[in-house]
Amino acid sequence: MYLTGTIMDASTTITNAINSSDYPALHNFFTNTHPTLNAGEQRTLSAHFIVTSVNSNIFPEAFKSPVIQKVIETSLANLPASVQGAADNKLRHLLFDYHVEEGDYAEAARILGGMRMEDTEGSVYYMKPLEKCDVYVKVAECYLEEELTVEAEGAVGKAGAVIETNGIAFPSRDAENDEAPKAVVSSEEQEGIITLLLRYKSTHARILDANRKFLQASMKYYDLSTAYLHTDKIDADDLMIMLGKAVTCAILSPNSAQRQRVLGILYNDERLHQLDSISEFQSHSSILTNMYLNRVVQKQELQKFESSLAEHQKALMSDGLTIVERGVLEHNMVAVSHLYKSIYFEQLAQLLGVVDADKGEKVAAKMISDGSLSGEIDEVVGVLRFFHKGSVAVGSSEGEKSNMLGWNETITQFCVQLNKVTDAVRSV
Repeated sequence: MYLTGTIMDASTTITNAINSSDYPALHNFFTNTHPTLNAGEQRTLSAHFIVTSVNSNIFPEAFKSPVIQKVIETSLANLPASVQGAADNKLRHLLFDYHVEEGDYAEAARILGGMRMEDTEGSVYYMKPLEKCDVYVKVAECYLEEELTVEAEGAVGKAGAVIETNGIAFPSRDAENDEAPKAVVSSEEQEGIITLLLRYKSTHARILDANRKFLQASMKYYDLSTAYLHTDKIDADDLMIMLGKAVTCAILSPNSAQRQRVLGILYNDERLHQLDSISEFQSHSSILTNMYLNRVVQKQELQKFESSLAEHQKALMSDGLTIVERGVLEHNMVAVSHLYKSIYFEQLAQLLGVVDADKGEKVAAKMISDGSLSGEIDEVVGVLRFFHKGSVAVGSSEGEKSNMLGWNETITQFCVQLNKVTDAVRSV
């Protein structure tokens, strides 16, 4: 048939061009002839190019040619349901390695992210769960190198789904004491699982950190810092760096009960004070200790701490405060509430030494409205009054005090709800 002859002739042209490294001929064919063919012919010849080129010795040298890059792009976009030996996946792996070596991480991630991966054994595209997870983690790592956190988060989410669905976990270092019988796993396979999980957790922690989800990032970093429980092949200094990052993120996280629990976990870690010997984390143990024990954090401690932060951790928020200023101010508000019954905002600003009185008042109002601080603001005289459990106002009975607190709380909740309604109306 004429159709078969056309494909055979075209296949011969492609093969000869590949064997002779005639890149212009390949570019000419895929630019001028390939688009004139029907869809079936295009897919067949695209697959032929990929199978033949992967089995030749033109890569990675050919990747340096812009015209070959265009030919590859055209071929990968016009493929049949399957390609012999999953050659398209092999080509993507080769391209991925090339772009990583060239430092083009975003393109490397895009190429590898297009791999075809199936769960059906016997399929040419079948990949084991660990192999699929490795692909997703590599994609996330590359996107993170380019600070493309949205794309990285999507990839690490897929890796997490594979891990959860297949029950992938750190192998026990005390397997002989495990009661449940488990499949035999070689030491090499165990190390592979451990390495993959550590890469996944590290990437996930960095993404949470970059997205300013500091409390979650802190726990991920801390989890990584305890990797010595699973393997002894990680340098102790690297584990301390992870612990330092866990402390950093815990300090930056908003005030909450969950944050206090995380601070407690870090405070009780016997390695905490070893951070003092690392220049990057010299002030971290003292700040965390003060926060956990509800002590006021001093300005001079903050200066060292701030100098160790990454750029995204120094960002200015919508309320005019940096992340550090807001986090420390919220903590110090609670710490001061244990020391004072009331305090002028001017005095508070001097005590905290990080923000002016107006910013302090705004933060206090927000904390009172969301329930993280118990008190009231007297705007007329510029005073912040704290409510303490069981305290009695001067010149009033217990009943009057209780009624007054109840009235203040009712007014506060009403104002909060009114603000929400007002914001909703404005957004319409």
